[in-house]
Amino acid sequence: MARWFNIGGPCIAAKHYMLPAAERLPEVMPFIRKEQCFVVHAQRQCGKTTAFRALMDEINAKGEYVAMYCSVESAEVVTNPERGIPEIANLVRRAAVRLRFNPFGEVTPESLQRECSDETVSSAILTLLTCLAAKCEKPLVVFFDEVDCLSEGTLISFLRQLRNGRISNPDVFPVSIALIGMRNIRDYKMRVRPDGESKGEASPFNVITKAMTLNLFTEPEVRALYRQHTDETGQVFEEDALQKAFDYSRGQPYLVNALARWCVEEIHHEDFTQPVTGADMDEAKEKIIRERGTHLDSLMEKALEPRVRKVIEPMMLGGEIDRAALAENIRYCIELGLLVDEDSVLKPANPIYAETLGRYLSYTLQQDVRMKVPENPWVKPDGLDMPGLMAAFQQFWRENADANTVPFEYAEAYPQLVLQAFLQRVVNGGGVIRREMALGKGALDLGVEFRGAVYPVEVKKRSYYDKSHAKAHEQVARYMDRLGKTEGWLVVADPDLSKPWDGKITSSDVELDGKTIHVITC
Repeated sequence: MARWFNIGGPCIAAKHYMLPAAERLPEVMPFIRKEQCFVVHAQRQCGKTTAFRALMDEINAKGEYVAMYCSVESAEVVTNPERGIPEIANLVRRAAVRLRFNPFGEVTPESLQRECSDETVSSAILTLLTCLAAKCEKPLVVFFDEVDCLSEGTLISFLRQLRNGRISNPDVFPVSIALIGMRNIRDYKMRVRPDGESKGEASPFNVITKAMTLNLFTEPEVRALYRQHTDETGQVFEEDALQKAFDYSRGQPYLVNALARWCVEEIHHEDFTQPVTGADMDEAKEKIIRERGTHLDSLMEKALEPRVRKVIEPMMLGGEIDRAALAENIRYCIELGLLVDEDSVLKPANPIYAETLGRYLSYTLQQDVRMKVPENPWVKPDGLDMPGLMAAFQQFWRENADANTVPFEYAEAYPQLVLQAFLQRVVNGGGVIRREMALGKGALDLGVEFRGAVYPVEVKKRSYYDKSHAKAHEQVARYMDRLGKTEGWLVVADPDLSKPWDGKITSSDVELDGKTIHVITC
């Protein structure tokens, strides 16, 4: 049986398509040979667990070291070290006996517990790792996964025991230790209360030599992963499909696998004689966004957190933020994998996240639009009646904006979200909305695609347009150029619903460089 594209839990080489661990983690072995401790951090579902479990197997197969993998995730909610440290010790014991060979002699979790019976909470991890290293027939390497789940006293005690073991027992202690998670070591301090045990000269945070990250897949790596399937089954991914897979995912491993899985299993039902096309990849992308599985759902829920909203909301408006004041918030969004910072421009990490974000934040509004606009009279055989659609939106906004105004996390972006909900109501089942948003852009760009036709729509805040309408027209014209269109729409939205309606609802046309820009205000 052929392997498959896995989206549920760690990948196993015998069952799933995956890239070699050593190639994804080229810096790790040099650090192990130098007997150093280090952090590897990366966004969620980036393949950290898969890579380190596979690297453990690769190291153990070569026989120079003994590598042991241990996840401490189950100790996440235990902040009290009196309970947290024994839980971690149990996880280490189980990891030791779970290895596929027996480097420690005849040991069981119970025998290890008896041998370390005199351990105290402040030394349990140190004593246990010292015992395992002493029993081990080769230098011991330990990979601790999900370490950033730990917090407060448990985290401090755990790190302090690793540090003490490295200092007091260097000859009978693991020669190298990796701490794996979403966060860098500097951010572990955020998991500790300001008045906690982290003070003092013996800082538990200086156990680490270096922090490194696990990168997303490059385009050649995406192609190499898909080529494994082609080599095993004969099913070809056409060039357009390969390009779209990378463009839609930007190399995010979960999305790379999810796109391929949809194409192979859901669209072609494992009929390997059928090639995977660019159209298949379009359909897969849309299905992933609509299905919004656990990966996307958990990520989107983060968008409601105040520290994330402070970055995402101005980005949806194309505005600016005080990057220095919000540095921690920005870093948090990037480490979640939700945003990327490219050339000092913050934007969604990939088109799938951008579109899911717009749909997620406007979902309740979409239901409201469906109830109040049950019919969809703007659909034409060859596209959309955009003038009629824009006029209908203005009327909808005037009639319903006040009624819809409720406490809402993204109140400043409310008009933009209502417009997206209105457009989503129209295109569902026959088209898509491409959302382009970035801090400092000054606008939210929406490429509405329906039945082969493309409509550029740009949304700006009223305050921005009133100050720089000529610049706004130029920006719309550039967006139209990117889409290859000579007709576009600029929606100027005013989030201040307390202003009088007279003069707010207008329509006008602007001619610029052979292009027609329909300016719609509301």
